[in-house]
Amino acid sequence: MIKHIILWRLRAELSAEQKAATAHAIKEGLEGLKGKIPGLMDIHVQIDGRLETSNADIMLDATLDSFESLKGYAVHPAHVAVANGIVRPNTELRTCLDYEV
Repeated sequence: MIKHIILWRLRAELSAEQKAATAHAIKEGLEGLKGKIPGLMDIHVQIDGRLETSNADIMLDATLDSFESLKGYAVHPAHVAVANGIVRPNTELRTCLDYEV
């Protein structure tokens, strides 16, 4: 099993209202991938409860059944559409940690 953890910081120029709306859109888009991508076992996007000590705005926690599934997830058209349509245009920092469990 593979864990795929991503942290994003939203663009600084976004207002608080824009950040909230964008975070919800990213959550909806990414969590909507469940059941659409082979090998994607679970996906959760954390946007609520962020403490002031955080330096990221959004966390993706995905579980895939294999490293091959992770590679397929990265290029799957449904994932690419969300990434290019809402995530990349609205974020300025991305940190990734992939690991085997």
